[in-house]
Amino acid sequence: MNASGDAPGTPITGPALVPEAPDRLERVQSVGGCLFRLLAWGCAALYLMLCLAVSYAHRSPWDLATIVVAAVAGYACLARRGLERWATASAFASLALTWALATMAPGTRDQAALVEVTGLLVLVARMAWTAPQGRVIAMTALVGVPVVLTPLRGSPFLLLVLTGPLTVLAAIAIGAGLYLRALDTRRRRALSDARRDERLELARDLHDFVAHHVTGIVVQAQAARFAAGSGAAAQSPEQLDRMFGQIEKAGTEALTSMRRMVGLLRDAQDGVRPGGAPEGGATRPVGDLTQIADLVDGFGDTPPAALALADDLGELPPEVVTSAHRVVQEALTNARKHAADATVVRVSVARLGDGSVEVAVRDDGQGRGRRLPSGGFGLAGLAERVDAVDGRLTAGPRPEGGWEVVAVIPVSGG
Repeated sequence: MNASGDAPGTPITGPALVPEAPDRLERVQSVGGCLFRLLAWGCAALYLMLCLAVSYAHRSPWDLATIVVAAVAGYACLARRGLERWATASAFASLALTWALATMAPGTRDQAALVEVTGLLVLVARMAWTAPQGRVIAMTALVGVPVVLTPLRGSPFLLLVLTGPLTVLAAIAIGAGLYLRALDTRRRRALSDARRDERLELARDLHDFVAHHVTGIVVQAQAARFAAGSGAAAQSPEQLDRMFGQIEKAGTEALTSMRRMVGLLRDAQDGVRPGGAPEGGATRPVGDLTQIADLVDGFGDTPPAALALADDLGELPPEVVTSAHRVVQEALTNARKHAADATVVRVSVARLGDGSVEVAVRDDGQGRGRRLPSGGFGLAGLAERVDAVDGRLTAGPRPEGGWEVVAVIPVSGG
């Protein structure tokens, strides 16, 4: 699974991040973004310094003003913080410079306009992409108008020649920003749908947990009533106490299972797909670890899968077993999609020193096999399930090659 549908090399968590598993992809992207900004700012600064050197002989304040405004726009277009404030300042500075040059110094050669216009076009795209919904039109227009009006600083010929192309460039920047905005919106919606579907699946599992525990409570209560009605000769006080203790234990386990999941289910109150309720399959039985064995046995031979169950697992709560089953199911699905060149997929379920259960699925594939279509949110939804039982989920490449998905699930009283 060295190329899963989710972001490679990243820890996958629910509402909280896992501090033990740093997000390496985010760090790479952050470093790459910083290097790109430094490179772009360096090139712009070098060009503006050349413009300053060329215009030094004239010693005109208007030449210095054009360089200052271009520097502001060049910095603002790649600013990470206060983007709207920088965009507003750049737009008003450019408009003021255009008005001043057109009315007071029409013959000024604006050699720094290349950096200024480029910065404003980037700001147009970023405003269309990231501005809040209520201000996106106003901010995009505010930054786009100075681009179109820049030719007013020169001769009528420049106004005639450059207005059309600059208008087209501004329109392209707006289109690019809106396209990126649509991609972000689509991804957020898809991620929200994946989490909602996982919560609805948790609701079905909660029914299973409650039915499992309540059935045990009812059976034990019936046995206790029968023993009490049969007289002391049938059952000793110690045996009756043991029966009531089992009833208490089953009730406590039921409350624990429900308490761990109700938090997620509250967010799924309105989780119905537009146009009707989601398709629901049959409710899955609670089962035990033999279901994981059946899952691995039915995986097939492309690549083959091997299961290792520790001897000291003991009896696990049903929500732990179900979560482990879901982890193995999703990880094997990713292996089938993305690690067809793997020689083996190893599945292990073991106890850790603190009593928690570790479920690991590892392969040695290099991602050269088939790559089937993937929605890219399987692990994101799976993290919601693991987090619901206070566990943590990590997924990423292995140092020795291949891919691994590891879930650590705590066990109450374990």
